[in-house]
Amino acid sequence: MNDTFLRVCAGEKTDYRPVWLMRQAGRYLPEYQKVRAKVDFLTLCKTPELAAEVTIQPVDILKVDAAILFSDILVPIEPMGMQLEFSELKGPVFHNPIRTESAIGNLRRIKPYEDVPYVLETIRLLKQSLKVPLIGFSGAPFTLATYMIEGGSSRNFIHTKRMMYQAPALFASLMTMVSDVVIDYLKAQIAAGVDAVQIFDSWVGALSPHDFDIFALPLVQRIIRELRTCQRTVPIIYFAFNSSGMLDRVKSAGADVYGLDWRIDMADAVDHLDRNHVVQGNFDPCALFGTRDSIYTEVKRIIEGGRYAPGHIFNLGHGILPETPVESAQAMVNAVHEISSKPF
Repeated sequence: MNDTFLRVCAGEKTDYRPVWLMRQAGRYLPEYQKVRAKVDFLTLCKTPELAAEVTIQPVDILKVDAAILFSDILVPIEPMGMQLEFSELKGPVFHNPIRTESAIGNLRRIKPYEDVPYVLETIRLLKQSLKVPLIGFSGAPFTLATYMIEGGSSRNFIHTKRMMYQAPALFASLMTMVSDVVIDYLKAQIAAGVDAVQIFDSWVGALSPHDFDIFALPLVQRIIRELRTCQRTVPIIYFAFNSSGMLDRVKSAGADVYGLDWRIDMADAVDHLDRNHVVQGNFDPCALFGTRDSIYTEVKRIIEGGRYAPGHIFNLGHGILPETPVESAQAMVNAVHEISSKPF
């Protein structure tokens, strides 16, 4: 197996920088579109053979150094008692948002082997054929709770923050329950065979640094501590999106690798992390709409910026966009491998 990704997670020196893309199994690929045309999104997530097929597609097409399990962060939330729908126009929608004590009381802690067996079966299928490491994942508690409270995506998170400020004990009870689910879910993925896990905190940038300290960070720290107790330990990546202004806090989460969006210069981020943490990122997904030359130049700039980190996994600063030309993604991956294999 190509273990370059795992070696960099551990801070080891390698011959080149590994690269993978968030949402690399997605709508920008015609091969994915063919599979997706047969079933709706949730059915695709819940059909192991199809989920495994689309997980493998970008590994073969882009020649990336890691695969990420095809699923969605909301998959383990649905069996808690949430009515989930994926709308083509609105994205994920929960038809029974959680805003009262009684609504929280109606939720249940899932049992991964009974409630999401298709995720674990997908992992088992993938481990039989993949030649690169497989990354499992979950949403972080704050991000998952925002979806549950808002009923979907939000710009200002009014319902979430109203609960935080007006009913902090109620909010804490929901966050604790969600954290329990995340721990169980990721432990099951690790037991099923994933080689690393990533915790996506997609909406945590909506918090002030003070509120991050109170409402989000302690729960992420708890999850990571619990994952360290697994019989089989794997690298843990924490990706706190839009959090460049509070990396001094993010770095205390306890992860092995910290994901970075494009809103901070890579060299500055490495310094904020005390040159003591492996980093992942941070190519702007929209830069893939540039020319082959501009993509090459940006890749080189980011690679040079990450040279003083103990390790650097090249990635986008967020998910690849559906309109992205496949050739541009291939050009980026090729540039990463070419540039990073040469001495600076």
